[in-house]
Amino acid sequence: MWIFGWKGPSGFSASSTAEDVTYGIDGTGLTAIVTGGSSGIGSETARVLALRGAHVVLAVRNMDAGRKVKEEIQKEIPAAKVDVMELDLSSMASVRNFASEFKSSGLPLNILINNAGVMATPFMLSQDNIELQFATNHLGHFLLTNLLLETMKNTACESNREGRIVNVSSEGHRFAYRAGICFDKINDESWYNSIFAYGQSKLANILHANELARQLKEDRVEITVNSLHPGAIITNLLRHHSFLNRIGSIFGKYVLKNAQQGAATTCYVALNPQVKGVSGEYFSDSNIAKPSSQAKDAELAKRLWDFSLSLTDPP
Repeated sequence: MWIFGWKGPSGFSASSTAEDVTYGIDGTGLTAIVTGGSSGIGSETARVLALRGAHVVLAVRNMDAGRKVKEEIQKEIPAAKVDVMELDLSSMASVRNFASEFKSSGLPLNILINNAGVMATPFMLSQDNIELQFATNHLGHFLLTNLLLETMKNTACESNREGRIVNVSSEGHRFAYRAGICFDKINDESWYNSIFAYGQSKLANILHANELARQLKEDRVEITVNSLHPGAIITNLLRHHSFLNRIGSIFGKYVLKNAQQGAATTCYVALNPQVKGVSGEYFSDSNIAKPSSQAKDAELAKRLWDFSLSLTDPP
């Protein structure tokens, strides 16, 4: 149980739940994709969006786990519209296949929640020979967003409803390398530190959101893009650090958020009318917060954008 309940300007706090921040909001007619929707705050985010009437697409690597979440949601909410589609964010081929299948479905897309992630893994390369945390946490979401952006633009125009893109980052972005994004060191195992590399990928989530928000504002597109810190949460993200995982499991219930509280800021940014028209901001505890100075570096954001394009553009 999260012990702190100080409310910010939004009227919500660290102890608010996803149901609290969306209470009374009607999401009927909205379609949302939630990456990593098969566990943790992703599954809770999907449940609450479905509870509020949105059609939810669970974009998951483990299809069996995704189907189980779908069954659990529909058991609780018989009228819920939930689909499960396969997506491995560490594989650009999988991202492209997912985007192609989603567009072929003919569904609109109002909300894209880039939630999935890995944390502090040992050094590994993705199928595309890119450091795994950067590939999964940032690059896969970068490519997915670009591939689905036209669908979101069309949906916003046809429905006359604001589209929302939500990047789930973390306060871990403050642990990025001092150089920000070390473009020439991404795949350098001799330079690898699992915590710094995680921080780098989470910094990339914020920079990606900021640069895309800038571009969409410039083009006067009715789509907002924001990033957020969900809070310190009891999840399995630290499974690669058994000691820290054990400490968290013992003491976490006293100082960490549960999944219902951890999903609150995501659901707030995705659905709450208080956030209408707000773009390029960083949220924490369902309130606008201040990220690191690196996260506000517009030039670094542009460099990351170009670097990400160079890695994701087909040959």
